[in-house]
Amino acid sequence: MIARTVAARAAASVVLAGALVVGTTGCAFVSTQATLIQYDPSDGVGVDVGNVHVRNVIALINEDASAVSLMITLVNSSQRSVNMNIQYESDGVKTTVTKPINAGAVARYGTTVDDTQIIVVNPSVKAGGLLPVYLQYGDNEGKQILVPVLNADHNPEYDGLFPASLNG
Repeated sequence: MIARTVAARAAASVVLAGALVVGTTGCAFVSTQATLIQYDPSDGVGVDVGNVHVRNVIALINEDASAVSLMITLVNSSQRSVNMNIQYESDGVKTTVTKPINAGAVARYGTTVDDTQIIVVNPSVKAGGLLPVYLQYGDNEGKQILVPVLNADHNPEYDGLFPASLNG
């Protein structure tokens, strides 16, 4: 009889321990792993267009809102050079600039004071808004992204990268 009681207690302990483990970790069996959720770990946004990885796209607007500089990094992971078409509305007109990206290379625009800037004149958005930008190259399907528009007031980390005023 004592052996039965000890066995019953041992079995109850195992069942209780199993229930405790499942109860405290059961969520991991049915929920999405956070490491599988794609997100942009910076102020900007990103997208993949074919073999080109577009990263950390930000629109930096000047003080009088007369111009925006696009900060953009383009990573070409293919073995061929490509010409990326970047389209946006500038001064009320759809404008497309084409930027070459060598095979296996990175092209940056507006990310340092020495980079070439892509300037959007009289953008139809204000600081805090989202600027629509369409990206496409070759036969690949293009993608539109909504780029966050930042100003200098709350973003000192981008000092020197904002475009000059176009109003004088």
